[in-house]
Amino acid sequence: MPRTEDLTEEWPPALLASFDAYSAPQADRWVAVVLRTISPALDADASDAAWEWLYEGRIETRRALLRAEPCTVSVTHASTRITWTIRPVLFLSLSHRQETELPACAYRFKMQATD
Repeated sequence: MPRTEDLTEEWPPALLASFDAYSAPQADRWVAVVLRTISPALDADASDAAWEWLYEGRIETRRALLRAEPCTVSVTHASTRITWTIRPVLFLSLSHRQETELPACAYRFKMQATD
C-alpha cells in the first residue's frame, strides 16, 4: 500500500492505493515496477534510494516476506515521503473485493442448529 506524507505539514500520511498480491515475489515485483517507473521524476537522492532498494534491499524484502514479516520501502522526494508497506495476510478473504457475488465456498457452509 503506497502512502504519501508531506514532511512540511502536520497532516497524517495519505493512503493512495492498495494492491492484492498472491505471492511474495508478486508483491515485491509490484513495488519494483513502480519505483522503476517513477525514478526518472525523482530528485537525485530519492532516485538513488529507489535504485539502492532495487539492487540491494529487494532481496532482503523478499526474504522477510517469505518469513511472513511485514516490510516497508520508502523514498523521500523534496518534502514528500512515499512509503510502500508490504505485509503478508494470514487469513483468507470471505468475499471478493470488487464483486457482489460470494465465493463458491460460501455456499458450502451449513448453519448448525444450536440449543
